[in-house]
Amino acid sequence: MHRIFQTFIDRLSESSDVVTLRAGMVEIATALDLHCFAYLALPQRPGGMPQQITTYPPAWAEHYLRNHYERLDPVVVQALGGTEPFEWGLELGQVVKSKAQRKLLDEAAEFGIRCGFTVPIHDGHGPIAAVTFAANDHHTAKFRQRVKEHQRVLQLVAMYFHAHARRQLIPNRKVDGVQLSPRELECLEWAAEGKSAWEVGRILGISRHTAAFYLDNAKAKLGVRTIVQAATRLAASRVTTK
Repeated sequence: MHRIFQTFIDRLSESSDVVTLRAGMVEIATALDLHCFAYLALPQRPGGMPQQITTYPPAWAEHYLRNHYERLDPVVVQALGGTEPFEWGLELGQVVKSKAQRKLLDEAAEFGIRCGFTVPIHDGHGPIAAVTFAANDHHTAKFRQRVKEHQRVLQLVAMYFHAHARRQLIPNRKVDGVQLSPRELECLEWAAEGKSAWEVGRILGISRHTAAFYLDNAKAKLGVRTIVQAATRLAASRVTTK
């Protein structure tokens, strides 16, 4: 398992776009015998379009976004309400509050998505996101067994994937009008959470030296001398997307 996870981290670190990022997730999901996944980042602004990286059937993924199903999806509602991973599915007694939610889950089942395991991500660095691993057939018992065996690993996979997905999906960010690269902002955000350069490197799949390099660049651009000062600028600033 350690080798599989390390290979996944290496793939994320080498990824240059959403396509290669998705391929890295496909590789580890397949290795864990979980062949269907979806990453959904909710929009920052009301009415905005969520961002999605998935292996769901394209017709379903497009239908989901086109109809703004994220606004009523009971899985998203539960992900918004807490940080604990959870299983879902009509066969598992999934709580639905409306006919529209029942219809959504029934439609998903028609595309082979009958149950899943979702990891909510509330990291304070942007919109709430969720990573879901789903069963793409009727073998829900087999799927649930895989989830039980690999639950801890799947949580880590979700967090690492999210950290890299943010870099690809939000390519340009500013702090007080100062343009930081995606990596500089990522490293600074984690440093502001109290993470050391070594810890930031572990989270992002880069070396401690590389994380320190990005942090030094961020300090220089912001005109400060310490990480604490840079983090203070970040906290006091309105971070905007270019």
